[in-house]
Amino acid sequence: MHEEFTIPSKDFSVAGEASSKIKRILKQLNVPPQRIKQIIVAVFEAEVNVIAHSYGGKVLCDIEQERVLIDVIDTGPGIEDLDLAMTEGWSTATSEVREMGYGAGMGLPNIKKSCDELKIYTKKGDHTHISMRFTL
Repeated sequence: MHEEFTIPSKDFSVAGEASSKIKRILKQLNVPPQRIKQIIVAVFEAEVNVIAHSYGGKVLCDIEQERVLIDVIDTGPGIEDLDLAMTEGWSTATSEVREMGYGAGMGLPNIKKSCDELKIYTKKGDHTHISMRFTL
């Protein structure tokens, strides 16, 4: 099963829409609740990162018999220092984003903790592509 979601830039009113739809699908497929929670935490964090830090992007979700594959691809501007961005509490979020309750610097660390496999391609001035794999 393949699902695709468009994520706009700077519109926090849609934060969580993709992860909520994926959650409903996983529930219908009787995926264990703890596994659903891990997948949804990772997808939500990635959605918020696209909204807060990029020019927009998309979430691609492929649900197979024994695994879930999620790709989150934005349109730029890329992450300047990925190692630093993986540090808990480090954030480049604007004060406006922080005032809305986002931008605590836990997005990428929470994604990493939730996934069985995580690959991140990013280049400053280019885009970011996060690939997450979860076994069922």
